[in-house]
Amino acid sequence: MHELTSRDPGVGDTGRKRGVKTILWSLLVLTMVALALPFSGYLLTESAQAQASGDDQNARANFWRAVREGSSGYSAVRGPETGVLIQNGGENWRALRNGPMMTYSSWLMAGTLGLIALFFLVRGRIKISNGRSGETVPRWNAFERALHWYTAILFLVLLATGLSLLFGRLVMIPLIGKDAFAAYAGLAKDLHNYVGPFFSVGLVLEILMWIRHNLPNETDVAWFASGGGMVGDGHPSAGRMNGGEKLWFWVLVVFGLTAIGSGLVLDFPVFGQTRAQMQWASLIHLGTTVVLTCFAFGHIYIGTVGTEGSLEGMTTGRVDAEWARQHHDLWLKELAAKGIYPESSSASVPSGGAAQTRTT
Repeated sequence: MHELTSRDPGVGDTGRKRGVKTILWSLLVLTMVALALPFSGYLLTESAQAQASGDDQNARANFWRAVREGSSGYSAVRGPETGVLIQNGGENWRALRNGPMMTYSSWLMAGTLGLIALFFLVRGRIKISNGRSGETVPRWNAFERALHWYTAILFLVLLATGLSLLFGRLVMIPLIGKDAFAAYAGLAKDLHNYVGPFFSVGLVLEILMWIRHNLPNETDVAWFASGGGMVGDGHPSAGRMNGGEKLWFWVLVVFGLTAIGSGLVLDFPVFGQTRAQMQWASLIHLGTTVVLTCFAFGHIYIGTVGTEGSLEGMTTGRVDAEWARQHHDLWLKELAAKGIYPESSSASVPSGGAAQTRTT
């Protein structure tokens, strides 16, 4: 028998090539399997959800659609809407607040300030026509002044924090950056929330204390008809409160109390109010405070730079007799009927703090 002394070269090369191909194909298959494994759970879940639903719709999309529609589920927390994961009205609220509400509010407040500035340039400061008399009459007592400044200062704090939170993203972030604004916004929100109830107390006390002086009458109609002394050179008659002051008072009653009520709904979300109710309260709070702010601009202007002698009543408690005769002549007559007459501004007030009177 013939004995082979060496292997056939062709047979060995073919075997090695087949082994290399087998290894490469095995690695390719393993790679494809490894890439497909992360998707297997998703595919199995989708398949199981599709079988459970009995249709060809995307079950995951249906789930999130139900969540956004406000469908109730189970929650271990107790309270209103605790079973609702997402309340879709929030998107509508955000679109209204950051869209038309913010836009129209900014234009309304800016327009009010612009009109006041234009009026001042055209009309100038309303002077005391006959000059100061050198005599004064009492107008506001110490408690009235303290309550006024208490409420006014808290209103300015609420105004500053509220407007900065409303327009902060557009105005403050470009100036101070996101991190600084985030820190400020947290402090401003807390300050706004805590100051609000204290402001509410002051405003309610003011309304109760001054409502009897602000009941409308026929004198107010004539006051408005003649421009309230702001237009022209006339000086219409008025009692202790003129038509403009009464208008400001009733703006405080209507818009101020509405702002307070809506603010308390937002401040204390533990009395059963739903998220939809709080969203409406937020929009009402914004709208009423903007209107209140525009009227406040006018009130501050008239009481300071707009009219000579007005601010003294809320700083010293007394006003010049000629100012009273020009702006509140009927009230000056009421004081005289009570035996309260003008005093020299240099005269000292008695230790008891009461105004001196004369009987002649």
